[in-house]
Amino acid sequence: MDLDALVAVDVHVHVEQDLHGHLAMDDELLDAAAAYFKGEPYHPTVPQIAEDYRARQMAAVVFTVDSEPATGHPTLSNEEIAEAAAEHPDVLVPFASIDPARGVAGIRTARRLVEDHGVRGFKFHPSIQAFEPNDRRHYRLYAELESLGVPALFHTGQTGIGSGLPGGRGIKLRYSDPMLLDDVAADFPGLTIVMAHPSVPWQDAAIAVAQHKANVYIDLSGWSPKYFPPQLVRAANTLLRTKVLFGSDYPLLRPERWIRDFAALDIKDEVRPLIMKENAIRALGLRR
Repeated sequence: MDLDALVAVDVHVHVEQDLHGHLAMDDELLDAAAAYFKGEPYHPTVPQIAEDYRARQMAAVVFTVDSEPATGHPTLSNEEIAEAAAEHPDVLVPFASIDPARGVAGIRTARRLVEDHGVRGFKFHPSIQAFEPNDRRHYRLYAELESLGVPALFHTGQTGIGSGLPGGRGIKLRYSDPMLLDDVAADFPGLTIVMAHPSVPWQDAAIAVAQHKANVYIDLSGWSPKYFPPQLVRAANTLLRTKVLFGSDYPLLRPERWIRDFAALDIKDEVRPLIMKENAIRALGLRR
């Protein structure tokens, strides 16, 4: 990957459909998310994602969400995503997803995915996967990721998945409180943690954790920048200028829409390239 030729690194890109036509979630959840983002359902495959990002001169961190233990819906194959991404190394960075409920089997799978399939990090969605990140039962998995030297990206705050459905389809927002990640960051100082999204309604907590813990970052995906909480904008311009990362939440929120609204945001000129590319390169170890 020629990082110098790229204009941006999008650290939050979902794979929602595999080459066999299987979807990452059932239609009701996907449709609810599309309605939340006020967009049309769009489920590109990995090769299509590569085409989209190559045309934009951007790299994309791609992943699915392993929700099978919690929802019963079959998960897309981490191995297939990694193999497909390997065919487009100029623009794609493969992450995987393992539900912590998989226990020892999940730990073994994580190592195999990194060592045999080139996976560069792992995505967790505590609300969908229904777990508290600081539950010590999951610490062996974090220890494995720390030893492998790969980052962990955790959903935080509100989620469009299940939004507007009765009971939110049972999805509980409290699992995505960023303060739960403060324990994980303290107990695993060698583990890079990315808190995904503006963490509404816990934005102040997310800023505090990212400032206090050197190993914690925030990605700005899932919200148009024009809706960013003002304290997040201030922090991105100052004390967190090296700790915030561009992310779109593609395909639900497209990069061009995010970038258009980001251009209108009061961000210092010297900070913009840090957010769009340089912070991600450093945080995710992309130059190694």
